[in-house]
Amino acid sequence: MIFMQDDTDRRLLRLLQEAPDLSTAELADRAGLTAMRCARRLARLEEAGVLRGVRGVIDWKALGFAVAVSLRVTLDKTQPRAFDEFLARAREVAEVIEIQTFLGRVDVRLQIVARDLGHYRDLYREKILVLPHIADIESLMTLSVVKSDEALPL
Repeated sequence: MIFMQDDTDRRLLRLLQEAPDLSTAELADRAGLTAMRCARRLARLEEAGVLRGVRGVIDWKALGFAVAVSLRVTLDKTQPRAFDEFLARAREVAEVIEIQTFLGRVDVRLQIVARDLGHYRDLYREKILVLPHIADIESLMTLSVVKSDEALPL
């Protein structure tokens, strides 16, 4: 079901995308609402599943994770539980920060961060290659991030 938002909802969502750390009072002030109306609208957006939460965006490099690798994985689909078993085990690898599934030749993409190439090598050998049902795997090392923006054009 698609949530039908009005101009005020779109304004709130735009403001949250721009500055997710605003308090409800600050958000209400910028949106031209009372704090109570703002809180009610935010609650309605959450209940509808439009607003799933507010989160901090972490610069992994600032924490010492200098290497980012995207792994494209093709699974052995002759096993009936290949997807479920692979995904369950991949979720356990702390350095896997994103998992996506696809239709097509590639089944899964894992986004991985590592401190350096040595850490990545060890991680790849000890935690990735032992994941179940891998038929093929391709590593794509990130050289630069040209655009990283989850903001919607509201």
